[in-house]
Amino acid sequence: MEKEALLNNCIKVVGASQHNLKDISFNLPIGNITVITGVSGSGKSSLAFDTLYAEGQRRYIETFSPYARQFIERMDRPKVERIEGILPAIAIDQKNPVKTSRSTVGTMTEITDYVKLLFSQIARLYCERCNRVVTEDTPQSIWENIKDYSGKRAILTFPYKVEKPNLARQALIHLGFDRRVKDGEISYLEELDLEPDQEISILIDRFFIKEGEKKRILDSLEQAFKFGKGHVGVMIENGDLKFTDKLHCPYCDIAYKQTVPNLFSFNSPLGACEVCRGFGKIIDIDLDLVIPDKGKSLAEGAIKPWRQDTYEFSELIDFCHRYRIPVDIPFSKLRETHKKMIIEGHEDYYGIRRFFRWLETKSYKMHVRVFLSRYRGYFICPECKGTRFKKGALLYKIKGKNIAEIYAPSISSIYKFFEELEKDVEDNIAAKLIVDEINRRLRYLIDVGLGYLNLDRQSRTLSGGEVARVSLTRALGASLVNTLYVLDEPSIGLHPRDSHRLVNILKRLSGENTVVVVEHDPEIIKNCDYILDLGPGAGEAGGQIMYFGKIKGIKSATNSLTAGYLTGRLSIPVPKKYRMPNSWLYIKGAKAHNLKGIDINIPLGVMACLTGVSGSGKSTLAEEIIYKGIKKEKGQFIGRPGEYKSVKGLERIKDAIFVNQSAISGTPRANPATYLGCFGLIREIFSHTEQAKEHGYTAGTFSFNSPGGRCEACKGEGFEKIEMQFLSDVYLTCPKCQGKRYKPEILEVKYRGKNIADVLQMSFSEALSFFSNIDKICRCFQPIFAVGLEYLRLGQPINTLSSGEAQRLKLAKYMSIKDKGPYLFIFDEPTIGLHFADIQRLLGAFNELIEKGHSVLVIEHNLDVIKSADCIIDLGPEGGEAGGEIVAQGAPKEIAMIDNSHTGRYLKRYLINDYLL
Repeated sequence: MEKEALLNNCIKVVGASQHNLKDISFNLPIGNITVITGVSGSGKSSLAFDTLYAEGQRRYIETFSPYARQFIERMDRPKVERIEGILPAIAIDQKNPVKTSRSTVGTMTEITDYVKLLFSQIARLYCERCNRVVTEDTPQSIWENIKDYSGKRAILTFPYKVEKPNLARQALIHLGFDRRVKDGEISYLEELDLEPDQEISILIDRFFIKEGEKKRILDSLEQAFKFGKGHVGVMIENGDLKFTDKLHCPYCDIAYKQTVPNLFSFNSPLGACEVCRGFGKIIDIDLDLVIPDKGKSLAEGAIKPWRQDTYEFSELIDFCHRYRIPVDIPFSKLRETHKKMIIEGHEDYYGIRRFFRWLETKSYKMHVRVFLSRYRGYFICPECKGTRFKKGALLYKIKGKNIAEIYAPSISSIYKFFEELEKDVEDNIAAKLIVDEINRRLRYLIDVGLGYLNLDRQSRTLSGGEVARVSLTRALGASLVNTLYVLDEPSIGLHPRDSHRLVNILKRLSGENTVVVVEHDPEIIKNCDYILDLGPGAGEAGGQIMYFGKIKGIKSATNSLTAGYLTGRLSIPVPKKYRMPNSWLYIKGAKAHNLKGIDINIPLGVMACLTGVSGSGKSTLAEEIIYKGIKKEKGQFIGRPGEYKSVKGLERIKDAIFVNQSAISGTPRANPATYLGCFGLIREIFSHTEQAKEHGYTAGTFSFNSPGGRCEACKGEGFEKIEMQFLSDVYLTCPKCQGKRYKPEILEVKYRGKNIADVLQMSFSEALSFFSNIDKICRCFQPIFAVGLEYLRLGQPINTLSSGEAQRLKLAKYMSIKDKGPYLFIFDEPTIGLHFADIQRLLGAFNELIEKGHSVLVIEHNLDVIKSADCIIDLGPEGGEAGGEIVAQGAPKEIAMIDNSHTGRYLKRYLINDYLL
């Protein structure tokens, strides 16, 4: 059967029933791009990742030895009758698994490995003192250096250190060297008074530099190296040139070690800065955390760790009284000398810094470590200035740039540098191969719209979409063939301008491989070979194939929601009228990362959209300036904000809420019902049943997180984990509770024929019908329906949600808050993982927030959201250093008319339905 599938050039899937998939079967063409579409929760990830990728990876790993398998992530066997012709699989998803600060864009793409090899081969060493090139000279290399002085007279010398003057004179004369050179003057040794430990230059030859004398000159240089122990001098027209056959600066007498590739790695002790150990930052006390509100006086407790009832506070006040330092004026208004005395200490007072240094000596105590962590921050390493490298590594340069100067600029900039370098290394085969590979990988990064990143950007700071595209370029760099690539929305964070580049990358990848991509971007969908649309709904209402075939054929799929939106039968309407702001938030001089000190006006009481190409400064403006700035001005220091001059209009909002793509919880115990707070209401209902009252059960008895009613064998988890050394870990249903999480007597308590475990297995849609007579619970469920997550089960572990689902679950929670605020909600790409139909519901949720008096600011690339915004703030014009400015601001139809706005150009096309099939 496997052979038959391969002969038919397809992967045959029969009876896939993973999660909500309804026993589906299909033949996936090999060597093509197949896009999987469908509403959120329809089973796309279950098919792509939990079935196709899981089986491809599992079978490939089974070919390894048992010893090797223990070091590899193991995959569970998917619920499928059979899969024939499956290829070894690689998954590229949205999640950012990188937590270490050592991982950078350069290390992820392996470009740093090639750069360090290149530096070890062709970089030139510059003396740290005189900045001259330091090389290991040979007679031939010296000839190459001096031959440009053709026709000039030269004096060749070697240095000689005198130990015993008389013996030294006799030895030199015996060898035939009887003259010394000093300041261009030649003297006979017999006429000189030599002194111990004196270094003199001995004349070995005089000649005119010309081609005909080359052999004689080379022979003399050989002799000079021999007698000078590797050091020679050449005087030409009173210019003194020094050479050595060692890695040693002959002018400054500084010796250097031989280079090795790891000298150019900040992850190696050979190359890493010895202070920060290659991290680029150090941990130190952050005075902004110690003195968060500088408007407070010392007497009011401006120094946060020293509460007014502590010994340290009393000592501070006593010290201030002794030195007449005012304690009743704001800390910010103290003289600089007084601030320094308080912070750095004085001869009879320890001060803030010495207090914390003393505390660090007690850090073996847990409570001290916790206390210190509250007041520590990350600062640029003072030794390496954030470059991560030790000074010795930075002395090596290629075309005037050291390795840190190559990693620091944007990828687009450094690509030009390596393109020029490629011409310079034409004759060096080894170097040319390395430069070619570096250029290839840099080109891939630019092609997927990441040219604004730099190679030393920490991987953990990348968004999910950026990580996915970096991983995609790594896959291209590996040049694998006959592999199944499974991608999860690679267009996340990508401006419509760059979609065609991503399409080209996918086509290049599918040349000798098979690509399966979960995607919602119409531009990407249109350019795939095949489409597999799942539906018709989400959760239990999904998991069926609505259409599978060539892209053009989907026009005939009348039951497919995706087909409806792609053909124009369905659409997200453009608002007939845009709302006007009821007030404004004014920010002046925003300057962080690539922002160019811009003044920005944020409309309030409406939906504003922050747009721009990738890397234009949207996230920096939204999170580092607006969100953190508001928090700081409101006295809630959550991190150092970006630089800005002023913020006005804060009285119009109560606070800011930032809703991003980060996970809500990493524990399987958290679920949507507990997160939204409705599980407490459900437990209350069960505790009020007659059976519960008879046994004295309380609401706490029905919690699986605390002792009492939970199954103690599995601690309320419902399963037991058995670690298998060479196989996947086995999760067995708890034999005591059969996966129900509760003790048998608790499950006997029923409400309307269902026990507490049955309720946790319900979807929100089912639960709404079940509890339809209880208004309090129905009101708690409403936000879940507004954001399109009604297919989730009440007891589904939160750590199994996608980043898009997690973000919408956060939105649902905020929609349920009773506090009228008003709040400024900031959303970071909320359309991740959303189908056209889901986006329509999301826009409805935004409108509901605005109707309640709140304001919404959305970072977005999705043109359906952008066209629905009341105001667009477009940043650019490009990414990285070429961005950070406001290109345009106004209503969608106004932005569409601005030619120099990339967003405007694509929005104009979208408004006339140019994306339709």
